[in-house]
Amino acid sequence: MEQEHNEPSAAPPPSEISPARLEAFSDGVLAVIITIMVLELRPPPGNDLAALRALIPGLLIYVLSFTFIGIYWNNHHQLLRGTRRISGGVMWANLHLLFWLSLVPVVTAWVGAYRLSRWPAVTYGAIGFLAGIAYFLLTLALRAVNKDTRINELLQRDTKGKATLALYALGIALAFVQPLLAYGAYALVSIMWFIPDRRLTTSGDRKE
Repeated sequence: MEQEHNEPSAAPPPSEISPARLEAFSDGVLAVIITIMVLELRPPPGNDLAALRALIPGLLIYVLSFTFIGIYWNNHHQLLRGTRRISGGVMWANLHLLFWLSLVPVVTAWVGAYRLSRWPAVTYGAIGFLAGIAYFLLTLALRAVNKDTRINELLQRDTKGKATLALYALGIALAFVQPLLAYGAYALVSIMWFIPDRRLTTSGDRKE
């Protein structure tokens, strides 16, 4: 009878952490942030157009903040579509981003109450700038654990991200001169991100 020789099997490859759960958690947090912002809105104090007109500045800053969160939601979704795996560093970098985004409802309410004041305008821009830095750190963390995908090639050409930081820095400086000019710079950030960019949507690197 022939004796069997059991060769030691090779160690299984380390399991990869899927981005799906991270994306689902982030989507939930961003949904809560938007919900908090809309709950801060109040109905007009009267039943005529004059009463509604008084709420227009607050509605405009709400629209700007809603767009701001929407841009991050969209970019975050496209970013994770271009990845195969995440790490502990990625999860902490993602929480760092969500921390700054969670402050948007507070600063939005502050700007709505004091739209012509300097420090609310400065703080609004600072939150946007720091969220941009946090997003950049998240991309660095993702690139570090996805070196075999096209995400490195795609993200190194991120001119919109650099322009975003520059516009927020410009807005912060303008807030010390005229707060309304600062909001103009912040609005340019939102307008810029509506220009189509299909780099990550066509990457096809993520495992389904």
